[in-house]
Amino acid sequence: MSGEQGAAPGDAAGRAGRVPGGAAGGPAEAGAAAGEPVEAGAAGAGRAAGRREMVACLGLTALGCLLVLLAGGRDWVRVTSGGVTVPTGGELSPVLTPLALAALAGVVAVLATKGAGRRIVGALVALCGAGAGLGVWSALGADGVAAWLRERNVLRGASEIPWEAVPLWPVVAGAGAALVLAGGVLTALRGTRWAGMSARYERAASTSAAEGRKAAGRDDRDLWDALDRGDDPTDSR
Repeated sequence: MSGEQGAAPGDAAGRAGRVPGGAAGGPAEAGAAAGEPVEAGAAGAGRAAGRREMVACLGLTALGCLLVLLAGGRDWVRVTSGGVTVPTGGELSPVLTPLALAALAGVVAVLATKGAGRRIVGALVALCGAGAGLGVWSALGADGVAAWLRERNVLRGASEIPWEAVPLWPVVAGAGAALVLAGGVLTALRGTRWAGMSARYERAASTSAAEGRKAAGRDDRDLWDALDRGDDPTDSR
């Protein structure tokens, strides 16, 4: 009897070291567990920084698209004589609106892609910005504006219509194109570091899995505790 009583503490310690699911372990496991919060905190900070960078980049890109669309619908030419139809930016450069809309769709596509696909989308958005910038540059060519005025105001005959550019809207469109170009380049270079729309669900799934493992560990510990107390864990009473 005394031998059995002397062996009981050792048996309990052995069982504590053999907790099913690896709930208990040696110093190495304890050190790893202590380091997990630090690593998790660093990973969380990195994800937060990447999320802020993505929001800023996509926000500026979308703003650039809206500036191009806004400026494209405004008159870019002013004439001194009355009764003359003047062109908008979109009429002088028909590529502005389609490119701005395509870049805006690219902003949404960035959220739905990752990896190499996101790089491709970023490159396409950058091309849209470059194309819009070239469209702004070519829109106010003297020959193009004069030809447009003659075609739309045929009742005035072949006489030249004096005109001058409205500087505000071409500048706004150019600034928007620059933002789209910069946003596309940044997305192509750093977009692979940003989280996508599915990352939220992936994190939720991993959190659920971790909670399941913790619950299993608690069940195992409760089983051993019941055995230590002399209780029968299979007894439903």
